[in-house]
Amino acid sequence: MHQFQKSTWTFKNNRFCTLLISMNLSGEKGERGHPGTSGPPGIPGKPAQKGEKGDHGQNGTAGEKGEPGLEGPVGPPGTAMGQGPKGEKGDKGDCGIFGERGPKGDRGETGAPGIQGAMGIPGLHGSGMLQKRSAFSVGISPKKSFPPSGFPIRFDKIFYNEENHFNMSSNSFTCVHPGVYVFSFHITVRNQPLRATLVVNGLRKVRTRDSLYGQDIDQASTLVVLRLAAGDQVWMETFRDWNGVYASSEDDSIFSGFLLYSDKA
Repeated sequence: MHQFQKSTWTFKNNRFCTLLISMNLSGEKGERGHPGTSGPPGIPGKPAQKGEKGDHGQNGTAGEKGEPGLEGPVGPPGTAMGQGPKGEKGDKGDCGIFGERGPKGDRGETGAPGIQGAMGIPGLHGSGMLQKRSAFSVGISPKKSFPPSGFPIRFDKIFYNEENHFNMSSNSFTCVHPGVYVFSFHITVRNQPLRATLVVNGLRKVRTRDSLYGQDIDQASTLVVLRLAAGDQVWMETFRDWNGVYASSEDDSIFSGFLLYSDKA
């Protein structure tokens, strides 16, 4: 009964509204109603047909340069080609470092004889006499190192003594041809200091010494020019127990002398 009254009222109300509209009578706009509840999902539509192919689009702008890729594997050897044309001459390079000296080469062949030289100037008129000679050079062997002081040094090693003016027994030189002589000695000093003297007829004419100054080996040498008469004797000796005269397979101690010129022609 209630539902029937509601339907009657609704029907009457609708007619009233239709009447008002037909009479062009409208009231003020009412407030907005509340949203209705969502309806049920609709029935799925039919699949659309495939459209026609569109036109080509315009080229896009160039992208940024990417990072370098990883190094690829080594490729196979290339095919040998013919030699290309000769290139232009390059610039001169810098001077290189000098290399080590090479080994000595073989001796070359003997050259052709040279042109004969001009004749020399005439020599002085000779007297027909042989030139007077006197020279010696002696040394000591290792076993004679550190000789006793105050005695002639025993030189037992001969470098030159063809005239036999140096006596190996007395260890002294005897003047045969009066004149001017040159005497020299070169002594290797080792382990202890040296005082050496050149003695003429028992008189010490020339003295030298070497104190080593913290060294274990040194050299002492002297050269002197003396005038000698026939029969004068010259020898060497050490004194004051400074007898560091030394010799070995690599070191020598030498006493030498020779006639510079004779007093008599």
